[in-house]
Amino acid sequence: MANLTEEQNILLERGEALPLMEEFYTIQGEGFNTGQAAYFIRLGGCDVGCHWCDVKESWDASIHPLTSVKEIAEKASMYPAKAVVITGGEPLLYNLGPLCDTLKAQGIRIFLETSGAYPLSGSFDWICVSPKKFKGPRKDLLEQADELKVIVFNKQDFSWAEEHAVNIRMECKHYLQPEWSKASQLMPEIVEYVKSNPQWQISLQTHKYMHIP
Repeated sequence: MANLTEEQNILLERGEALPLMEEFYTIQGEGFNTGQAAYFIRLGGCDVGCHWCDVKESWDASIHPLTSVKEIAEKASMYPAKAVVITGGEPLLYNLGPLCDTLKAQGIRIFLETSGAYPLSGSFDWICVSPKKFKGPRKDLLEQADELKVIVFNKQDFSWAEEHAVNIRMECKHYLQPEWSKASQLMPEIVEYVKSNPQWQISLQTHKYMHIP
């Protein structure tokens, strides 16, 4: 990140402070844990660059304040649901070990949402890998995933999904999720695909239907 002091760079490298875009308490809207209350921690910084990304403001880490993991964890612990979702941006750009250790010490379960493009750091109760064509996932990340969630933007994404499904564990959940702007167009095809390939399930962005963050 540009414009950081030497001390701030050291904290960032150690994972003791992270660029925090936003944090909020809400309902998980996607994938296996849909419907559960959770505290979301969204980190700034992403070089994957999906053109349909709905949080492009997360891409530039330098515009988001470097925040100590102690402060982040203290806020997370204030809420009834002892569950945190770490997302981005791409959170694995950073060393997440200190943040995970601090949250775990407070009895908080930790869920990760990542493209899988970077090495894993930290300890998690649930890992969701959502691979992107613009910067593909690492095989070792796919092998550790609890959930594979593929965003379907066009018909070619079905074969893209299958390419990565061969690298996940048998217990890993398979999800196909329509890209929001094309949901009505793609849903019939996704439904037929899941009916023919029942190892897959459909994930919807239910938080958008509920009009919550």
